[in-house]
Order: sequence, then structure tokens, then C-alpha cells
Amino acid sequence: MTGPLTIRPMSAADWPAVEAIYRAGIATGNATFEAEPPSWEHFDAGKLDVGRLVTIDNTGAVVGWVAASLVSARLVYRGVVEHSVYVAPAVAGQGVGRQLVDAFISAAESAGIWTIQSSIFPENTASLTLHDHAGFRRIGTRERIALMTYGPWAGQWRDTILIERRSIDGSS
Repeated sequence: MTGPLTIRPMSAADWPAVEAIYRAGIATGNATFEAEPPSWEHFDAGKLDVGRLVTIDNTGAVVGWVAASLVSARLVYRGVVEHSVYVAPAVAGQGVGRQLVDAFISAAESAGIWTIQSSIFPENTASLTLHDHAGFRRIGTRERIALMTYGPWAGQWRDTILIERRSIDGSS
């Protein structure tokens, strides 16, 4: 990848590229329990506007995305979100994920979000390393949390590693 990257809010027009990147992650069997990307309408309804970002390369192509959803509708959890970050396979390992996560953290903290969490498959070492470097901590392993229904892990119980990052002062 050459040239500068731009990070900007995701729009409905980005959905075909976002969906393709999401689909590539799903195909690995190590990105999500979901077997198919949702429709744009379902994705849009389930994700917060805060920190819903895409990375654009110098050709104008979407090469990564990040988005989050609330972990609970209960008021006491209003500052706690679960995020997802996906990078196009062609640019994996080139810093796109780190730029997205950093931009997401900044947007989330500015919006009063004090805890960002996610569950990552232990086999997804790239994501675990990315999040380690971005200041997330590993809370623990959720053993045999769900039965995989598709792909290379179909029919197998999967573990996930719960990670979180708290805002610096914890009081956003």
C-alpha cells in the first residue's frame, strides 16, 4: 500500500466494500460467529454512529472498518460498547487496523464511552496483538462459549478471549 490513508465516518455508500471485507473475515472462521454479513439495514440499526469509521486508501478504496454496538440497553452501561474492526486481506499487517482502532478510541472517549470491549478467537493472533498494542487488556478466556456453525471450525466449540480498554480516567 502506498500513499496516505484517510479515516472518515462510514456511510451507506461504503456498504458494498465494508460487506466484502466483513465477508473475507468470516471466511477465515476466526473473525466472528456470524456465518454471513447482515444487510446494510440490519448493520446500520445495530451499530452506534459514534466511531463507525472506514479507512480509505489513496485510490479511494475502502480497506478497513470499525464499528461498535451497546453491550446493554440498561442506563448503567451507557458508556460500555463492544467493537469490531476488520481490515482487507490485501493490506493486513500494514497498520490499517491500528489507525482505525486509535481513531475509534478517540471518537469513543470524546462521546463519553469509558469501556470498549470485544471477544476475539484465540487463533486470531493479529487482532489480539493489535489490541494489546492499543492498550486493551485480556480479561480472560470464555471456554467453549459457542458452537461454530460454518467454515473450517464447523461443529466445534470455540473459545474467545474477552478484551477491554478503559478510558484513562475511567469517568467519561
